[in-house]
Amino acid sequence: MTETNSSRRATRQGDDAESRVEHHGAVWRIRSLHLARQILAARDATTQAGFTAEAIPKGYLRHHPILISDGPLHDDQRRKVGRFFAPRVVAERYGDDMCRTAARLLDDAARRGCCRLDQIALEYTVEITRRAIGLEHSSVAGMSRRLEAFFRQPPFDITAPKLGRSKRQWALAAWNGLLPVLRFWFADVRPAIQALRKSPRQNVISHLIAEGYSNTDILVECVTYGTAGMVTTREFLTMACWHLLDDDPLRNRYLLAEREERHAILEEIIRLEPVVGHLYRRVRSELTICEDDHEWMLRPGDLVDVCVRPANADKADVGENPLLICPGRDMRHGVDPAGLSFSHGPHKCPGHALAIAEADAFLTDLLRRRPTLVTAPRLDWDDLVTGYTLRGMILGMSSQT
Repeated sequence: MTETNSSRRATRQGDDAESRVEHHGAVWRIRSLHLARQILAARDATTQAGFTAEAIPKGYLRHHPILISDGPLHDDQRRKVGRFFAPRVVAERYGDDMCRTAARLLDDAARRGCCRLDQIALEYTVEITRRAIGLEHSSVAGMSRRLEAFFRQPPFDITAPKLGRSKRQWALAAWNGLLPVLRFWFADVRPAIQALRKSPRQNVISHLIAEGYSNTDILVECVTYGTAGMVTTREFLTMACWHLLDDDPLRNRYLLAEREERHAILEEIIRLEPVVGHLYRRVRSELTICEDDHEWMLRPGDLVDVCVRPANADKADVGENPLLICPGRDMRHGVDPAGLSFSHGPHKCPGHALAIAEADAFLTDLLRRRPTLVTAPRLDWDDLVTGYTLRGMILGMSSQT
């Protein structure tokens, strides 16, 4: 998969491995997009193993969180919650809010003459997404800080026994996880539940209350949406801006394009730069995957590591020059323009449309202001979402638009 001509910024060891399938013991690593789609679509043969799903006790919750549940329960959750994130709902219910919020934040940045993009992007994504969830009864700045605190965890390896952590690291993980959850509960989730029990609205928390979810169940869902939704969208927005500022033809095309084409550009950027780099599944029943004339048998207990970055650059499915940004590229029929960046199958991200629309509203306003890149972001990696983080990107902002 090695390509000399590449626009990808977020690269990591193993991304350029030539082997499309690796099998060591009970661990499979899949870099073929075609095979990855088969595994992720295997609804009855695999279960969620990413995001430390297998380390979360299942006996304490009546409703297992949507991100890590499986089977009929998960399908029912997805069907009911999906209506809050459908493309038409996103455009009609949140479109104006996105534009107003972006304009307000960017006007403030213009008055200061500069901004740190990852900070303003977090505030923006939290403010928009919290409305869909129902977390509107606390400050955006405070919630942003509390959400960031969830990621201050010791490193871990899902493919290793006990996640590869020592007893001391597990204790630190419990401590670092409990305090942010408690703060998030008292400052953000509890006030929202109290208000929405009295006056329900069209949002996720009101839906969960109506479905009989306990306070603990709702808290865990809110943590899931907060960390897996708001924070990862911040990373994508920052990465997309970095690419657009460094590519004059692409930026000019984006500024002149209608919404459909702008969204296609953003989906191509996230195909190249997926925020979540690995998707993990545990095999529960025998599963045969095949490509060309080859077959592989996966057995119960095996762990599958779907390597998203190399899969998204699989020439067989995404076409020529897979490591270049080519919106509208000729891809194999049925392949999502974003590749596996929003997953595939029963666990495909329900917030796909919201994330693209959020990024588009913000970047359209930002780029029309002709910002300058003062400091490129520092790229690092996070184990929880197995993806990149971008920090310290400074933009020069003018009051003239």
